[in-house]
Formats: sequence, C-alpha cells, structure tokens
Amino acid sequence: MEDKRIKDEDITASSQWYETTGPQYARLNREEGDGAWCPEGLEPSDTQYLQVDLGRLTFLTVVGTQGRYARNSGNEFARYYRLNYSRDGLLWKSWRNRLGIMVMEGNKNTYASVINDIHPPIITRYIRVIPVTKLSTTVCMRVELYGCSWDEGLISYSAPEGQLMMQPGYPFANLNDSTYDGVHEKRRLFDGLGQLTDGVIGLDDFLRTRQFSVWPGYDYLGWRNESLGMQGYVEMEFVFDRQRNFTSMKVHSNNMFTHGVKIFSSVSCWFKPRLIAGWEPEAVTFNTVLDDRNPSARYVTVPLNCRAAKSLRCRFFFADVWMMFSEISFQSGNKPHRHVPWFTHSSFNLQTQLTDLIFSPSASDPPDDGNTPVLIGCLVTIILLLVIIIFLILWCQYVCKVLEKVRRQAAGAAVPLFYGPANADPHYERVFLLDPQYQNPAVLRNKLPELSQSAEASACGGGYAEPDVTQCTPHQCFHSNAPHYAETDIVRLQGVTGSNMYAVPALTVDSLTRKDISAAEFPRQQLIFREKLGEGQFGEVHLCEAEGLPEFLGEGSPLPERDGHSVLVAVKQLRADATSQARNDFLKEIKIMSRLNDPNIIRLLCVCVSSDPLCMVTEYMENGDLNMFLSQREIESTLTHANNIPSVSLSDLLHMSVQISSGMKYLASLNFVHRDLATRNCLLDRRLTIKIADFGMSRNLYSSDYYRIQGRAVLPIRWMAWESILLGKFTTASDVWAFGVTLWEIFTLCKEQPYSLLSDEQVIENTGEFFRNQGRQIFLYAPPLCPPSLFELMMRCWSRDIPDRPTFEGLYQALRPHVNQ
Repeated sequence: MEDKRIKDEDITASSQWYETTGPQYARLNREEGDGAWCPEGLEPSDTQYLQVDLGRLTFLTVVGTQGRYARNSGNEFARYYRLNYSRDGLLWKSWRNRLGIMVMEGNKNTYASVINDIHPPIITRYIRVIPVTKLSTTVCMRVELYGCSWDEGLISYSAPEGQLMMQPGYPFANLNDSTYDGVHEKRRLFDGLGQLTDGVIGLDDFLRTRQFSVWPGYDYLGWRNESLGMQGYVEMEFVFDRQRNFTSMKVHSNNMFTHGVKIFSSVSCWFKPRLIAGWEPEAVTFNTVLDDRNPSARYVTVPLNCRAAKSLRCRFFFADVWMMFSEISFQSGNKPHRHVPWFTHSSFNLQTQLTDLIFSPSASDPPDDGNTPVLIGCLVTIILLLVIIIFLILWCQYVCKVLEKVRRQAAGAAVPLFYGPANADPHYERVFLLDPQYQNPAVLRNKLPELSQSAEASACGGGYAEPDVTQCTPHQCFHSNAPHYAETDIVRLQGVTGSNMYAVPALTVDSLTRKDISAAEFPRQQLIFREKLGEGQFGEVHLCEAEGLPEFLGEGSPLPERDGHSVLVAVKQLRADATSQARNDFLKEIKIMSRLNDPNIIRLLCVCVSSDPLCMVTEYMENGDLNMFLSQREIESTLTHANNIPSVSLSDLLHMSVQISSGMKYLASLNFVHRDLATRNCLLDRRLTIKIADFGMSRNLYSSDYYRIQGRAVLPIRWMAWESILLGKFTTASDVWAFGVTLWEIFTLCKEQPYSLLSDEQVIENTGEFFRNQGRQIFLYAPPLCPPSLFELMMRCWSRDIPDRPTFEGLYQALRPHVNQ
C-alpha cells in the first residue's frame, strides 16, 4: 500500500465522508488528501469496510494500521478491527485466529502504527479491513499489508475430517483441521484451505505443538485406519486457480511409529484438466520407503511426472493404524502441457499417424482441386530435410568427440596430470558431474537458466578473484585460466559401492596390484555378515562381525576394548559382475583409505583381496551415524532428566563440532576433498567420539538427501557450495561450506533437512542467487540452540567468495575454546 504497488483503482470502500477521505488515501505513513480513509459514520452494528484487490492470490501474514494524523490535525483511529477475505471476489470468509477470535486490537493514538501478525495466515486475493466499535463514533484508518505471492495456486482441498486419538497413559490428541475455512459436511471438509497450507510444520512428537494454549495434536490433521470403513486409504482432492504442469507433491508426514503412526505406504493421484471434465484414467502411483528406525517427521516428495491438471485426487494408503499430515505443497511449471499417455506399438505408431494425416481423406473433405499432390510433396520434402539435419548433427557430434579424444591422448602423452598457471593452487578438482556435453558453457546455461552471460565470464576466471576475462571461447573458458585435472583421471564422486570417494590430487596410478596395498589380508571366513547398509552399481556395504580382529591387528589397534572377540565392522565388497574399471577404482579407494590415520577419520583395518570378491574392512561404531543419534534426542533439561528422555547437552554438541573440524583439518592437510560431509557421514562410538566416514550416499535411509541427475549421478546439493553445483568445482573451501551445513544440522538436532521448505530444483535456483550475489539468496535460519557467535561462523562458511571462508584450521581454533576441558 505505502509504495503504491497496489493502485488506487484496486482500493475501494463501502462508504467515505468526503472525496478527500476516500479509500485511495488509506496508505500507511502517507498524508495525501485529508490523511486517511474515513467511512461515513460508524455504528456498533455497521459493517463498513476498506477493500483491497491484491491482483493475484497472496499468502498474507501481517497487517499494519494507523489512524488519521493529517499533519497533527487528525484525531480519529480504530481501536479494533476484523478481516474478511475472498479468493474469488464472490464468496467471503471471516478470519479467526487459532483460538477462534475474530477481532484484532488496533490503534491507541492517531500517529503510531500497530503491526499484527495473522495466525493463521490468509491465502486470498481480496481482503476487507472492517473497523469495529462499541459506540457510535468516527474512525479513520491507514493500512499496510504484508505477504508474498501464492505461486502454488492451490485454492482449496477436500478431505475427511480429522479424528480424536485416545491412547492409555497419553493425553487426548484432537487431530482435526481447526483453521479450515471451507464447509464441514457429513464428516468431510469441502472447498477451503486450512492447516495443511499454513506453513507450520509439525514436530516429531505430534503431541507437542508449535503454538501456545492449544491442544495436543493441533499441528496435524490425522485419521485412523479402521474408522474409514476399512478402505485402507484417505482420499483428498486439490483444486487450483488454473491448469498447471505438476512436477511433484511434498507431504510432511509424522512417523512416530511407537504410537502406531507412520508415513503413508503409497499414494495414487488422478488428474482432471478442467473442473467440468472427468478424471483421467491413468494415475501416477508412488511407493514410499517405510522407516521403522527413525521416528522423525519428514517430507515425502511424490513425483507427478509433469502431468497437466486443474484438479488432483490423491489416495494415501495407510502403513499403520494412524496417518498424520501437517503440510502439503505442490511444485509445478508455469506452462501446462497436455499429458500424452504411453501407447503400445500395436496401438500407436508415428509413421502410421503421419501416413493417416497425409494420405487418408475424410468423407467430409472437399473435392480434390489439384493442390493435394503439391501439399503432399511439400510435407514429404520437409520430413526428409529434418531427417538429414538430424543425421548431420549427430555425425558432427560423433566426429567432434573422436577428435577431442585424440587431442586428449596426445596431450596426455606430453604433459603431466595437472596443468595450469604456475602460481595456481593445484589442490582442487574441476569436474562436470552431468555429461561431457555440459562442459560447454552454452549448454550449461540451458541446463541452469540462472547462469547469465556474466556466469560465463566468471567461469573463465574460475569464478573467484582471478583475472577478469570478458571474452573467450568455450574451450578457453574451462581450460585456460583455471587449473584442473585431466578428465580421464578424475576420481568419481560416487564410488563403486555407492559410497562417496575422496578427491585426491596426486593419485595418478592407472592400475593397482596387491603389492600397492599396505593393509593386512584378513581371513574371509571370519567375517559374519549381519546387515546390508547400502549398495552401488558394482558393490555393496555390509555390517559385519569380525571374529578375532583385535588379536589379528595386534597392539596399537584402533578398535575399542571388548570382552569378546567379535567387533562390528563395515565391509565394502565388490560384486562379481563388476567391470575391470570398477575393480581398478575399488583398489584405488583402498589405497586412498590406507593413507588416512587420524582419531576422527574412519580407518581401513584390513582387506580381503587375495581372492574374489574383493573386500575392504573399515571401522563401524555401535552408536551408528550422528544424524540418527541426534534426531532421537532432545536438548538436556530438567524435564528430560525427570522423564528419562534421551538427551544431549550444548557442551556435547560443541564437542562433536570440534571433532568434525579436527578430522576435516587432517584431510585438508593431505589436500583431500571429502565432497559429502554431513551428519549422516559421521559415526559415533559409546564415548561420543566421532569418526568421519563416507557411507551416507549408499544408504536408502538417506536417499532423499541426494539429487539424481539424468538418472545416474547423485549429488548432496543441500550441502554443496554454489561453485560445486554450478561449476563442478570441489575444493577444501567447498568442504568448509558443507561443514557449515553440518553444524546447522547438529544444532537443530537433525530434526529437519536443510532448506526443507525448498524443492531440489529451488535449491539449485538458490545457488544461482549465490552466484549473482544480489542479496536475494536464501540462507539457513539460525537454530534456536545455536550461540550467535557460532551462527556467525556458519555464515562465514557460506560466503560467496572462497577467500572469505575460514579454513578448517581456523574453524578448529575458533570452536575449540568453547568446549569444556
């Protein structure tokens, strides 16, 4: 209102005293006209209103009001007011707060503004501010509205009413949608929005709430399986403002399985292109990975395969007695595309369709006037030209690849692995993790539209404080001014077992044999397999018991003291169908691991490589990974002690942070780049000693933490620095960025995923904002448990420019004094 983005013609009113007190003068902090909007008299029973058309659906969160000051001559203001709103301008609804109160406190004088948070927020296009009085009086108002555009476009959802949970020994949990603004009829909700779109994410324990003075279960809408006629699912419908091209649906679901609550086992969604049309017969079905180990609530992302619709009907199938949702959101493209179903060869053929189109006359066609042969000839000529052009493009690409391979082989015979300016830092790797074609800056811009022409110029200089180059060829951009590694010798991000692999600057061996491995050969028959932790394309990671391992390793063994002879170990095993390249990569990984010797880095204990399958045996901690450990605990307090709730202290969290920084300091001293630092890759023993590992990528439990590109590479984009995502550049400084995100995880007790409100695509878009550095990038919020000085350290880790980020040595020295010795 104040900056006049809302035009005068979009502000109307039920009445006004004079032309100079009309609705166009109801702008906060402005003194045009006679200083405010003043309705024509106001009785206690009147409904005089100021109406604002916001121009589009808006997520309204705050309202500010003032009285009429009129350069010190006004003396009218509204002590109370209420709000009505409408999404279509026809059906009006009255806003109520979470306790059902409609009236808000207004002003106490004529000049000071009063800001009121709207809880719950309003999704609307039209808003009416209605002054309320107990006596006949004159009031005047100036108004400001705060919010953001509701780009999701959801205008209503329908669902069964939430239900009451009664469990012995626990308080009643009323799991209804208490802020729903639609119709309640026959135990169903129709034509409204409520708690599933209010932006409030429920806690892991559904009995606890983020709001004060409300009942247990308030943040969730929940249903009991048996109460829905034993049909085994909950059906919901979603209506949008227009047809959209849906890419995914995100459902925040509770998973407190100790109370019979789990995320849904599967979901099927049907699509309706128009409200008056029928439902399309082909549904999208998604099966979730159920988790009986981690009770944390979580977002489940359901791919919707770019289906176009204005309305969706989804059936969520129960996995246990209860199912609870706290938030549902949709991601969609701007331009809807008609969904084309898959056809079998017998029912659909492109050639047949073209033949029918060209040669099959209709009974209603006009008589042949002699132009038909000409038209057919033109169409056939166009098709032949397209085929020739496609063939030429493919042939050129093939020839270019062959020539490039020859050039690289020639260059590899004449130059060392690392090349670049003599004063350049040799300790980083430049990798494009998509396909070789994306190393062309023009193609990269098409893949990531956020990169403008200035991105190419920055890529020429590595994106940092290197010489400014404004013009260069694509080859120069990525090979002249930035040191890098020959692409054929790059260690891949994902190892053959599905785990992460360190980036190592000096490992140039083309083939390795047993004599290159320093680790001792362990008797294979003494490994007892207990559980598969994860897998990759050519290998697997298993949890095993190793009998007699302490005696085998002898004095100085890194293993904890045990009464028995069996210890838990992680065994990476190469599968029998592995390629020769995978076998060589596996041996390289063994050589990398054998070089690591630090109290906070996972150790390679022994190997089994005298016969197939090849195995490497590493440490494994009985307390599992840090993410699982923290997500099952609360911060230490009198309440946790009294109720025997597993807890950690702030000192424990700081001690963990110091240990991780110490381990990364050691890796940095060897010029090793981890590339996947996160709490899921930090293991704990019973004394809370942390060892940095690399199993996270291979475990299904953490599959949602990785973004899959082209169905092949997986990237932990929520932990990656912007230059790693946009430029494929992994350095110790990008590990520092990931360390900042890991600190954030620790001080949120791993209760939510970083950038949990952003989709994977939005996370990538946000990296473009970091690149442009125009102040629009989104940072992670400050965790409530985190001291301000520590959050400042996190923010330094997320600096746009590498020189502004701290080193791991500096991080270790900064964190160490905070730990009680």
